[in-house]
Amino acid sequence: MSPTTSASPPIVPREKLDFGLDGDIPKYWFDNHPFKSRFFDAMSTIFPEGERYFISCVRDFRDQVTDPKLLQEIKDFMRQEGQHGIVHTTYNQRLKDQGIDVDMLERIEHHILFDIVRKKVPKKMTLADTAAAEHLTAIMAHSFCEDKTLLANADHRMRAMYAWHAMEEVEHKAVAFDVMQKVAKVNYFQRILAMMIVTLGFNLHALLVTRYMLKVDGFSRWQRTKLWAKGLWWLYRPGGLFMSLFGHYIQYYKPGFHPWQNGQMRSYKLWLDTYNRTGDPIQAGEAVYAAGA
Repeated sequence: MSPTTSASPPIVPREKLDFGLDGDIPKYWFDNHPFKSRFFDAMSTIFPEGERYFISCVRDFRDQVTDPKLLQEIKDFMRQEGQHGIVHTTYNQRLKDQGIDVDMLERIEHHILFDIVRKKVPKKMTLADTAAAEHLTAIMAHSFCEDKTLLANADHRMRAMYAWHAMEEVEHKAVAFDVMQKVAKVNYFQRILAMMIVTLGFNLHALLVTRYMLKVDGFSRWQRTKLWAKGLWWLYRPGGLFMSLFGHYIQYYKPGFHPWQNGQMRSYKLWLDTYNRTGDPIQAGEAVYAAGA
């Protein structure tokens, strides 16, 4: 399938959404499981600074873009990413109330991304990093929303937040890639090198933050060891959370790859129709969950 055979949907920034994040969300909201909950919480702490990094890396090349359609997509991409950061920052306040030093975690991430990577690495490569990270978030979106069993025992508000984030990640999944290919002219080697670095870096970062959170939660060394053994098996076993994505992930390494070769999620239209009808992202998220495979 060529990049032009699968039409991309409009990129629609959605603002001022209410996910009920100020409600009685359990501390271990995912299957009442500390590792699963904290792993997703770790991702939430990564998103605000990560989204700012992605926006900056695409903005580097915006003035070189002459295609009006791509310029509009860049604008909408930046607005969506900015909103993602806002919503996750709201949720992260809950983590602060639980004793997690989110400010410290964000300072470390900001230092790595902006004081080191943005200053030391060529802009072409930081854009390639962004395109790679967008592919990772898009394939996770496909998994989280297409498999009903994955978030079956998650709090419905958190499930809705991640469903919304997933839908918008898929809407703009090709923007950074198109800027990288059409404007920055990143070559194949640079593209796959960036993907390998981002894959390793994302997994390592998320796991280190999870480790920190479980320690703050007061689990003993032995308790953490047992949680880690089961958690890593959940993530990386054959058919596990991440290994189930491998077929979709590895396509990025094909020389002629384009994000829209993978098409749209089956659940996207259902989510969009429900949200447009109700204006309620929680109802939209529940509709997707109820219809999952």
